[in-house]
Amino acid sequence: MDNRISFSSDYTKGAHPKILERLMQTNFEQKDGYGTDEHCRNAADRIRQLCGCPGADVFFLTGGTQANQTIIDILLKPYQGVVAAVTGHVAAHEAGAIEFSGHKVLTLPGTVKPEESGDFVYSDRIGKISAGALKEFIANFYQDENHEHMVFPGAVYISHPTEYGTLYSKKELEEISSVCKEYSIPLFLDGARLGYGLASRRTDLTLKDIAELTDVFYIGGTKVGAMFGEAVVFPKGVPTEHPIPVIKQHGALLAKGWLLGLQFETLFTDDLYFKISRNAIEMAELLRNGLIEKGYRLFIDSPTNQQFTIIENDRLKTLAEHVRYGFWEKADSDRTVIRLATDWATTREDVETLMGYL
Repeated sequence: MDNRISFSSDYTKGAHPKILERLMQTNFEQKDGYGTDEHCRNAADRIRQLCGCPGADVFFLTGGTQANQTIIDILLKPYQGVVAAVTGHVAAHEAGAIEFSGHKVLTLPGTVKPEESGDFVYSDRIGKISAGALKEFIANFYQDENHEHMVFPGAVYISHPTEYGTLYSKKELEEISSVCKEYSIPLFLDGARLGYGLASRRTDLTLKDIAELTDVFYIGGTKVGAMFGEAVVFPKGVPTEHPIPVIKQHGALLAKGWLLGLQFETLFTDDLYFKISRNAIEMAELLRNGLIEKGYRLFIDSPTNQQFTIIENDRLKTLAEHVRYGFWEKADSDRTVIRLATDWATTREDVETLMGYL
């Protein structure tokens, strides 16, 4: 058994105790399958209310990669691809799942050059795409006289928070949404860590804003208190007559669908989802301040639960004996960038223990 304290990711624990209690309470109840039960209906209604979209279609899928693959397949025609930042999860960390389903990921560079600002190497712009770069990419595609022989940009993918823990502002999302509308291209927001984005003290985006400005997004459960599962929301309705067969083809439809619905029903009772998300942010702020006080250089100005720091390789070997962390990249031959992630269940004691090893 690995007894090291873990900050390697935000899905290393099981589920919130209230979810486990509800699972036990309902364990011997008999439910209809594939998301047709009352728990899924109740959870969907609560999500519609929070989003201010009474007519939204809501589906509960098994996990993040399945959600990304399924949503993109629903949005795209066979000859279309999805536009994403080169650092986006669908481009970098899903083992080619989108390409495996028959669609290409069309990557934009994003902001990836070192900016060397104060305590940070990168500002809070890294990991995001800009409306300007997006418009230029699409315009250049249609200006190419050979574009009929190319993969068409058929949808736009962004994540909030990004893979670097950074956030889109409301203005940035409005601008991207405007470009998508100009070219009649749907906008998809990956919300695997959406709770932590909404809880950040530096965000001006609300759930209703996201529902208004996107064509589809999902509310992450796997990383935010659920045992597993994501809630996919099409605010304006799903753009296909038969979504269930597509979801099933991608292995994202759970036979015991009530296990997903019950979890989201619980998370959206008494603001539990938002309360536990705030805990992750508060613990990340404690961690961030501790790193700066100890003289560590932060790699990214992240306002969410993922904190990235640069550490000497010799010190990292010692740290690895006591702490599980996430490898991010090599800073140079002598230093490594690591990710330290807090989550819904991280305690002050956890952070203080970590700081003791640092």
